[in-house]
Amino acid sequence: MKTTDNTILVTGGGSGIGLALAEEFSRLGNKVIVAARSARRLEAAAHHGFERLSVDMSDAHSIEKLARAAAEKFPALNVVIHNAGVMKNENLRTTNTAAIALETVATNLTGPMLLTNALLPHLLKQPQATIMTVSSGLAFVPLAMTPSYSASKAAIHSYTQSLRYQLRGTRVAVIELVPPYVQTGLMGSRQANDPAAMPLREFIAEVMAILDSQPDVAEILVQRVHALRFAASEGPAKYETFWRELNDRISAARAQEF
Repeated sequence: MKTTDNTILVTGGGSGIGLALAEEFSRLGNKVIVAARSARRLEAAAHHGFERLSVDMSDAHSIEKLARAAAEKFPALNVVIHNAGVMKNENLRTTNTAAIALETVATNLTGPMLLTNALLPHLLKQPQATIMTVSSGLAFVPLAMTPSYSASKAAIHSYTQSLRYQLRGTRVAVIELVPPYVQTGLMGSRQANDPAAMPLREFIAEVMAILDSQPDVAEILVQRVHALRFAASEGPAKYETFWRELNDRISAARAQEF
């Protein structure tokens, strides 16, 4: 993916990783369109000088409307970053979390799939285009406290692989961005201020350095996510130990919020 002279649509671009990516790509001279559900976040995007489109990534009709508006208003659109996401704790032993599961899968998995379907004919006409999905290190080592989130990210990783294979030989590149635990408001102020999380600006700087040095990269993996991404590489026994230790440690640290 080239990092300049693009027209980029970022879903969930009003905060966190999405907003930081929007800022960085804008700084490099790209036209950036932020899509978000919250009016407050769209207003914040306006203050940064971004184009804005409203969307609810859990709603199929809203996604279709977004795709039509994006293609009509921005005919040079050639990059889509599927960043919008939901992450919530689910105590499956004590609570019926069906509503959380439906919202999470619709936003994190079905939404990107539907938007890709809707925009792909447009992207295939461009001289060069990119679809970037945002998964998570938890796609490879699930966090038991957030089962729907972890499952949705594992699924988006699988979907991205299939999409990349089907689009081989076309002018549409498919990239998966795999964040580690990053200081954002995804799960509230605790995460945004957690010293154990990777600082957002540090994360974005490493992501952009990878894109700059490896324009044909398939997976963007900052160093902090390697332990999760390659946890299974040393065999089932070591993976099981790693997975249990990770979940035991986080469950103990977050016992009060679960």
